[in-house]
Order: sequence, then structure tokens, then C-alpha cells
Amino acid sequence: MVIRESKLKLAIVGVGGWGKNHARVLHDFGTLVAICEIDFQRGKELAGKYGATLYSSIDDMLNNERKLDACVVCTPTKTHYTIAKKIMEKGINVFVEKPLAFSSKECEEMIDIAEKKKVILTSGYIERFNPAVQEVKRLIDCNKYGDLLMMEFHRENRMPLHVKDVGIIYDTAVHDIDTAMFLFSCRPQVVFALSGKKFHSYEDFATIMLGFRGHKVAIIASNWITPKKVRKFSAVCTDGIIAGDFITQEIAIDYKEATIIPRRQQFQEPLTLELQSLLDAIDGKIGKPVISAIDATNVTRVAEAALLSSNTGSPIYLDLK
Repeated sequence: MVIRESKLKLAIVGVGGWGKNHARVLHDFGTLVAICEIDFQRGKELAGKYGATLYSSIDDMLNNERKLDACVVCTPTKTHYTIAKKIMEKGINVFVEKPLAFSSKECEEMIDIAEKKKVILTSGYIERFNPAVQEVKRLIDCNKYGDLLMMEFHRENRMPLHVKDVGIIYDTAVHDIDTAMFLFSCRPQVVFALSGKKFHSYEDFATIMLGFRGHKVAIIASNWITPKKVRKFSAVCTDGIIAGDFITQEIAIDYKEATIIPRRQQFQEPLTLELQSLLDAIDGKIGKPVISAIDATNVTRVAEAALLSSNTGSPIYLDLK
């Protein structure tokens, strides 16, 4: 079923793991025209299903699909820089799944190219579009339950088999790093982290502490060990505690002697909202992407600091833009 007709033409690079979901939504929007995938059988299946042209080479796709409005990059983290650079140099807008790139230096170079070519560069921090996060942000900004002092995030489940080039900090904890900065409306000044590996080539469990101005703090606990999938967060304010569930999109508020459970709005798929926002940015319906390239770069800087802190056992102090 087509959710929204659009004259925009988008391609997707990488349809394994999370990429296949992007392909589904872009098809529903009526914008998917090309798929680039090195796994021929996987690409053939989805290209046939969605009526898209299949390519196994990015160069072939960029040379043949001459009127692309944007490309969505859903490849392994360490390939993001090379692929996005090649796309932007063709003057094409690009959406890169989180994280924007593996290193902040790569992110900065990507921003320079985007500015030079005057194209959109944004990244897939999907929880910004989660209705539960949006509602908690509204409550925090209107100061309904006092000042936000502390946040806790728990993101747990078995190890995803498709993630092989990075550990849980870059693949999973980055979601909560971005959400913490969004809800606090500022950037952390210090990062301290401990992590380890049990079953993965890289770290598969980590706890990260982000210190913000005014002694405010976010604690991010992530692991690929727990059998049960957990995606929850809480915001401790001076007059109440707001708890949210990323999966169910429900929130609950402990206020005075009562627990308030606001009526949940109709469930909305965050990925659909995220890609709708991308199309609106390309169309000029919104002034700029919700996730700026600078926002995404700062998440990578914090992730870098978390890995360094874990390796050295020391807090890392930051001065983010």
C-alpha cells in the first residue's frame, strides 16, 4: 500500500539488516527506483518485489540513475564515509544510517563535501521520531514536572548477527547518546565508560555515563547478552519521574502519590516518520533535516570518547560544537 505518492526518486545502498526496512518504506512512499546490493540474491528478491532497478556497483548506479534526488546508505559503519562521499560528489542528497561515520574526522570531511556540493547530509537517529520521545521532550520543555536532572537508558537484546564491523557502542548505544542530547537540549562535557566483550569481536556490553552542565547526567546501559528485548528510558525531574518505552511508545509519570499514564496516541512507525521527514527536507517543506550533520557528528565524537574511556579507564572531557 502506498502511503504517500511522491515524484522524488531515491535509491538505497545496502538492503541487508535494517536496510530492507528502508526499502519497504521508500517503496510505500512511491520513491524507490534503485537498489544497490552486493548480495545478488538478496538484491534480486527485493528489487523484484518493489519494482526497482538492481545494481551491484555504486558507480554503475550513479552513472545510470542520472536523476536521483537522494540515496539512503544502509551499509556497514566503516563503509559510510567512502560511499556517502562518492554519492555527494555527484551532487546527490544523502541519508546515512547511524552512525554518520566511524570517526569524527570522516564526519567533518563529509560535512565539508555536503556544504561544497550544496546537498543534504543527514543520519538515521530514528528515536528522535519516536512518539514516546517526542512526548517526553514536550513535557520536559514545558517544565511540567520540574527540571530534568538525570536520564537512564536500557537497550538490551541478543547480538544481531549482521553487525560485524563495530561493537555495541557504535551500533546501539549511539541511539541513546543522541536521545540524551536531544532531551537535555545540550551536549555532554564529560564521558566515562566501561565495556567488555563476551561473544562478539568487539564490545558487546557497555555502560556509559554522560556528564552535562549543572551536574546533570545520563546513564546508558546496553548489552547484546540479555535474551529479552528491552528498549526503555526514564527521565528524573525535580517534581516527577517520566518513564518511556521505545517499543510500545507508552509513557508513565510518577508524580506526587500517583502514577499517571497518558492516553497513547495511535502507534506510528518511527522509520516512516523519519523517511517522511527526509522527503520533506528534499522537497523544501521543512527548512533543514531534523538530524543535522553536526548533531550526528557529535554523536560519533561521544562514541569515540566512550571507547577511549573504556580502553583507558579515564573520563574523557569534551568541547562539542
